[in-house]
Amino acid sequence: MKKRLKVNGVIIALAVFLIAAFPKFFLRWSEPEPWGEIAEIFGITFILLGQLFRTSARGYKSEHSGEGQLLIQGGPYSLVRNPMYLGILLVGLGVILMLFEWWVVSIFLLVFIVRYILLIFKEEKKLLTLFPEYPRYCSRVPRILPSLSALLDRDVAEYLPLRPRWLKRETGAVLTVLLITLLLESLGDIKREGLGAYFKESIGIALIILLFAGLYIYVSRRTGESDKR
Repeated sequence: MKKRLKVNGVIIALAVFLIAAFPKFFLRWSEPEPWGEIAEIFGITFILLGQLFRTSARGYKSEHSGEGQLLIQGGPYSLVRNPMYLGILLVGLGVILMLFEWWVVSIFLLVFIVRYILLIFKEEKKLLTLFPEYPRYCSRVPRILPSLSALLDRDVAEYLPLRPRWLKRETGAVLTVLLITLLLESLGDIKREGLGAYFKESIGIALIILLFAGLYIYVSRRTGESDKR
């Protein structure tokens, strides 16, 4: 785990250095195009959804893994086999849609594939040796991208359970990513369009955040109700 954190830290530090050194090359500072506001709406949605996946997956794993002795197959792990990595993918794409030029998506996906897909294959080999039931689990649950039917056929609380204590552990990371992204996006909007246009656009972003706050509350309550049954 420590080695993984060090590698991720190096990647993040390198990315921050390059962006700080060449902001006009990476960031979307040009005049807004028709798709700009749509991209920002999808961006903030992906960020919040990705953080929800990460929070649910990490919390569910901490309570159901038996300290690594059990194969987790419920909660977010019933939707995809690697929900935390799916969360990272969504957050990364969301930040790019909010702030960066479109071509940066290809670089992010390349880094994600090299870093995480190869890591997933390595982890799968280990899981195959530890759990005889792992092949059956793989046959019915996709690796990282959920099927549309799996998303629509069940209540969201079934595959994304959430408890307040899980959210509390992740609050710092969630707020850091969200606030930094919104700050940079706000500075770009004010520079391009002025305060008036920025405030109009910020209303839409605020509504999306409120909708996700409602989703968090709903999922938390449904998770608590399932515990009492």
